Amino acid sequence: MIRSLERQDAGFDREFRAGAVRIVAAAEAFNSTLKVEFVHRQHFSTRAEARITVATWITVATWIADFYNTARRHSANDGLAPIPFEHQTAYARAAPPAQVRTEVA
Repeated sequence: MIRSLERQDAGFDREFRAGAVRIVAAAEAFNSTLKVEFVHRQHFSTRAEARITVATWITVATWIADFYNTARRHSANDGLAPIPFEHQTAYARAAPPAQVRTEVA
């Protein structure tokens, strides 16, 4: 039984690594942002306090609006802030191929 589960786990691990590179990269980027922009700017008395504070911070929906700087440019977005990048991407998907803009405003 244990060997059967080990074989199943090994297959899942190979599938996960092969097909989820972008998901893993996004998770790593989020973890880095969490550490740099939140954890390193705080002082925690205990690990429990840190865990509770981080868990609360992650689950609060206002993080994106209040803490995360939506005007900051991102190298992954061709140097655009998140909102202009989303607009450009939506425009590019909606427009016929001949009408897609390549210049950045």
